Amino acid sequence: MKPYSKDTQCVHSGTIVDRENEGSNSPVYTSTSFGYLDKESPVYPRYFNTKNQQALAEKISTLENGESALVLSSGMAAITSTLFTFLNQGDHVIFQSALYGGTIHFIGQELTRFGIEYSFVNSTDVKDYEKAVYENTKVIYIETPSNPLLKITNLEDIANMAKSKNILSIIDNTFASPINQNPIDWWMDIVIHSATKYLSGHHDITAGAVISSREMIEKIRETARNFGGSLDARICYLLERSLKTLHLRVERQNENALQIARFLQDHSMVEKVNYPGLESHPGHATAKRQMKGYGGMLSFELKDPRIIEFQKNLKLIRPAVSLGGVDTIVSSPVLTSHKSLSNEELEREGIGETLIRLSAGIENVDEVMEDLDQAMDGL
Repeated sequence: MKPYSKDTQCVHSGTIVDRENEGSNSPVYTSTSFGYLDKESPVYPRYFNTKNQQALAEKISTLENGESALVLSSGMAAITSTLFTFLNQGDHVIFQSALYGGTIHFIGQELTRFGIEYSFVNSTDVKDYEKAVYENTKVIYIETPSNPLLKITNLEDIANMAKSKNILSIIDNTFASPINQNPIDWWMDIVIHSATKYLSGHHDITAGAVISSREMIEKIRETARNFGGSLDARICYLLERSLKTLHLRVERQNENALQIARFLQDHSMVEKVNYPGLESHPGHATAKRQMKGYGGMLSFELKDPRIIEFQKNLKLIRPAVSLGGVDTIVSSPVLTSHKSLSNEELEREGIGETLIRLSAGIENVDEVMEDLDQAMDGL
């Protein structure tokens, strides 16, 4: 039997069968204390082995075409648990410089303290990553589409280069979601998500996920147990429920984002639009090849420096942190996701004060564009 499609997987994969009551949804097992006699290993939430944790992990793993997955308390818990599993004192890791601000802050604050060396590569060209490889390089870590400029990196090129040098390849796939991009299909080793974003989709859950082979996930599980970033059964259930509509939500967000990007591209008050679905985007051809949809995220630069006033002029769209929900929101990266970066780091990445990041929701797109238009006209 051929594998189910993504929309069917969203609804059915991982569901715990309720044989007692024949309920349609997975039961919620709220206990944190379980019997241990005659058990091969004890069940405990911090061990990531409760039924609700496993059901959620199975659904996410299936959606990402992985062998196994682990669900954690946040995206940063997934990132840190994964990196500290495979990096030791004296090792070197290569990071794409265009990353989520929280990841960059973690790198600068923590890795040097543990004697882990790192390099940033401000490029999407695999040759530049290859030049950055040292004898002690163990990991290459990328994010595509990147936050907040939507840069596109060729997954197959990075994965093949990493494998040729026995280096582990890791990708933050949050912006794409498993509906638009499956990096394991392009030979990446490990996929990470901030499940707070698209996987949750309603701005009411904080969670993370990491997907890979069974062998890799078991190694990460051991580290994650020590760090303690486990998820409560109720949150697991809510996230499992949210995933049932992931395909529908992302499909609509893809459509809305493309229309909004085209609208902004033609607007007299917009300097530049960053969206891989636009043919003018430098990574469009690569995105078209490795993505099934271009995503619900875009960013744009206003010609007018009054970005706070622009955001206050909005009536339908909310200025807010985070992304990936059913409602359209905007944020200024220099004031939110990348606030911890220095002026030099922001300049290096091309993140200016007039840059606005937009997360497309599922509303009527004409009304969203009308709101953007009136907010700019109000300046």
